[in-house]
Amino acid sequence: MEDQSRRTFLQNAGLASLASVSNITTEGERIKELFIHHVFFYLKEPNNAQHEAQLLEGLHKLAKVPSIQYVHIGKPAVTSRSVIVKDYTVSWMCFFKNIIEEEIYQTHPIHLDFIEKYGHLWEKVVVYDSVGPKNVD
Repeated sequence: MEDQSRRTFLQNAGLASLASVSNITTEGERIKELFIHHVFFYLKEPNNAQHEAQLLEGLHKLAKVPSIQYVHIGKPAVTSRSVIVKDYTVSWMCFFKNIIEEEIYQTHPIHLDFIEKYGHLWEKVVVYDSVGPKNVD
């Protein structure tokens, strides 16, 4: 029962945020901007291969959310440039046609299940969302 009430709370919170964002721009503008959602996961135990494998398993399940256009799951690249951030364990980047499709993803049951089932693995996530340029029809 507790899992179901948490899921309902998360879904309602997502719908409330969808309603609050809806007035920021006109609907026509919102459907023309490519939306990129990039998440960096910092595992509680970054050198625990089993926990990393569990997170990757969850991300592959998450990739099945229908509104996602493209997914990239990655690890820090071995590069020599000092400006490159390499302190995260796994990154998750996905592309959506627009912000509306991303908002659907945020409240999708697969996404909510991912947070519930795998959230115990990370100590922190950093999220970068970006829009643009407007798609040309």
